[in-house]
Amino acid sequence: MALIVQKYGGTSVGDAERIRAVADHVARTRAQGNEVVVVVSAMGKFTDDLIRLADDVSPTRPPREMDMLLTAGERISMALVSMALGARGVESASFTGSQAGIITDTDHTRAKILEMRPDRIREALADGLVPVVAGFQGVSTEKDITTLGRGGSDVTAVALAAALKADVCEIYTDVTGVFSADPRVVSKARRLSKVSFDEMMEMASTGGRVLMLRSVEFARRHSVPLHVRSSFTWEPGTWIVEEDPTMEEAVVSAVTDDTSEAKLTVGGVPDRPGIAAKLFRELADRGINVDMIVQNTSANGLTDISFTVAKVDLDAASLVCEKVKEEIGAAYVTSDDNIGRVSLVGAGMKSSPGVTALMFETLSEHGINIEMISTSSIRISCVLRADKVADAVRYLHTAFGLDAV
Repeated sequence: MALIVQKYGGTSVGDAERIRAVADHVARTRAQGNEVVVVVSAMGKFTDDLIRLADDVSPTRPPREMDMLLTAGERISMALVSMALGARGVESASFTGSQAGIITDTDHTRAKILEMRPDRIREALADGLVPVVAGFQGVSTEKDITTLGRGGSDVTAVALAAALKADVCEIYTDVTGVFSADPRVVSKARRLSKVSFDEMMEMASTGGRVLMLRSVEFARRHSVPLHVRSSFTWEPGTWIVEEDPTMEEAVVSAVTDDTSEAKLTVGGVPDRPGIAAKLFRELADRGINVDMIVQNTSANGLTDISFTVAKVDLDAASLVCEKVKEEIGAAYVTSDDNIGRVSLVGAGMKSSPGVTALMFETLSEHGINIEMISTSSIRISCVLRADKVADAVRYLHTAFGLDAV
């Protein structure tokens, strides 16, 4: 008998019909002799509706009260799913994040899990129940309700699977798995049957929209196999597992894209030790995450430093750069929010020369200019003009033989 954690996203529990379909699938899984723990997100766009309501009520949104408000969505879902299971003769019990023993730090709206104490979940399983847990939430060390930020329900599911030593964590969503590119951009994108944790982490961090990076990191750290599936077709999807050293990996598994970032350049910077450290320390202290960084070769003792940040952080990052500009003696600060990133990801890139050359040749042949480059052992990323991103993804997808036949 296997222990399976099943997480259902907002579209999967979007209305009464979808909730009944979820209950049917959980019941089928139980009937096959498995123990099941269910984790649910808020229904459809319910969380967005709550955020809009908060905006209508007040111009200020205290983080503690926002956490108290937003966790209501998942509590509604867990109760309804539990009721639907009961109607199918499956005994269940719903649990909030705090009741499930998810202990977090005190950082409201983006808390991190510090400890798992799923004693009540174990007791429910021992009593033959299906625990239905509200995702996205926990309780802080100061006993306040907290939320886990974007992708929080995935993190909840993976954390429970790790703590309970589950055989697999199934992530149910509105797509049938992980694809070689965004199917909305590349019509010939194909579903991948298996992806390594490292590949999935690179995909998640460069624009892959199926899984959030935090959940994949957690799963890799605790060796929790993930299975991404559709709650509309119930067909097998994509497995995210440890890399198999006995198997030859695909050179390139996927092409990802991301237009959610902007570029900042601090120009005419004195080229001496400590300058970059000063700039990036100021950004870090303001909670601004920096992604790609390029520093030009020094000329006449001066250099330019360019880097990317999330567009939502652009205004704050620009203010930091303007402040630091005077302190470090830089000449100017410019910003550009009309950029996009295209990345190649593949475990086989580690042992296959020529990937970079083919990528650059393909983009050059189609008149697409590269503005920044970043690499890892299994990824190459290029920053382009935003209006060239979709074309670049399609050209590269074809060039590397990823088009579905």
